[in-house]
Amino acid sequence: MIKVALVDMDGTLYDSMPLHSRAWHRLTGELGIKADEDEFYLDEGMTGAATLNKLAMSAWGRTFDKAECDELYARKARYFREYDAPEVMKGARRVIDGLMARGIKCVLVTGSGQNSLLDRLDDDFPMAFPVDRRVTSRDVVNGKPHPEPFLRGAAIAGAAPEECVAIDNAPLGVESAYRAGVRTIGVCTGPIPPEVLKNAGADLVYSSMDALADDLDGALGIKQ
Repeated sequence: MIKVALVDMDGTLYDSMPLHSRAWHRLTGELGIKADEDEFYLDEGMTGAATLNKLAMSAWGRTFDKAECDELYARKARYFREYDAPEVMKGARRVIDGLMARGIKCVLVTGSGQNSLLDRLDDDFPMAFPVDRRVTSRDVVNGKPHPEPFLRGAAIAGAAPEECVAIDNAPLGVESAYRAGVRTIGVCTGPIPPEVLKNAGADLVYSSMDALADDLDGALGIKQ
């Protein structure tokens, strides 16, 4: 029986990935690294440092030191904040309200450390994600697709992985949850096709958060 939902943030709770992709693309342009804006959807879920080091390794065959990572990620975060604030993902409140109504504890599991969104959670999703039930990039050594973020989320909730369900829109997030032994729901909220989420390990894939909300009992394996 599912007791805990481990929920991603960017692209799942908030329609923020277009802005993240734009901010990353702006930064890489300044660094002289060629990148397509949509490719950052494939890296979604990685920590900022991991994303930066992947870019540096690809471009120059080296990684950034911690001071460089901190400065560059702060610059990327500043660019993100310059854009209009992202909306709550359509259907996300229905999913979270439905989980809570069924007595399922919600835990945030995000690769982000972006305070501009984390600080909104209490207002946008009241009582769903208290600060002691959040796993962010600051709380893990290994980000997605490593299983650590979802294993940590399960541990915070006092649940075994098999008692949890993960909800994520990104291939790396789906892979992370799959590797943690968690029942995994993929949601297509961006340009990533459903077969990519299936291949990453999703047990079920929905076309939107609204579609997941419409079939929440089925997604959770609750018999009518």
